[in-house]
Amino acid sequence: MQQMPPTPPIEPPAYPVTLAVDYPDRQLDRLTTFFRLIVAIPILIVLGSVAGGTWQWSYEQGEAAAAGAGGLLFFGPLLLILFRQKYPRWWFDWNLELQRFITRVVCYLALMNDRYPSTDEHQSVRLDYRYPDVPAELNRFLPLVKWFLAIPHYIVLFFLGIGAFFAIVIAWFAVLFTGRYPRGLFDYVEGVLRWQNRVTGYAVTLVTDKYPPFRLEA
Repeated sequence: MQQMPPTPPIEPPAYPVTLAVDYPDRQLDRLTTFFRLIVAIPILIVLGSVAGGTWQWSYEQGEAAAAGAGGLLFFGPLLLILFRQKYPRWWFDWNLELQRFITRVVCYLALMNDRYPSTDEHQSVRLDYRYPDVPAELNRFLPLVKWFLAIPHYIVLFFLGIGAFFAIVIAWFAVLFTGRYPRGLFDYVEGVLRWQNRVTGYAVTLVTDKYPPFRLEA
């Protein structure tokens, strides 16, 4: 009796938010690694100028006004999805490019690359969102509760973040003594960042209704 060939394993479908960080398979700069927190101050200031939300309140002649600027767009997309079932492309692009910039800076702080973060070039960080077909793929009411549905992820990410902190500390010593970032620690920190970006795409930038998977892998 002829044996049937083994059935290949079924891979889970790709999540609409993807992240991959190129592993630096080379000697890393030990000097900038040692002073990483100091060296990163200028780019952190730049990041804070575009990623930090600022609010201004005024009250004149009995009338109150408020203005906000900076940071990831949340309420605007929420309202447009809720009432118009649309997600303006330039809002989507802003959120994606800002999240890419944030991730590049975080990877630099996590010692995953010694190349100074660019404000526009992708460098070694490949983060992507798939632009949604809003009427067909996004439930107009779900953005109202995504923050609540994502609570289990927040809890898991809290503990994963603690692990990532200690992994970075160990990697710091490893780079100083050997010039190399241990691959296992790199993969773990990359996985935590991937998980965090999936949750951000689901609950904050609202680019997908697909619930984030509980896994570090792509």
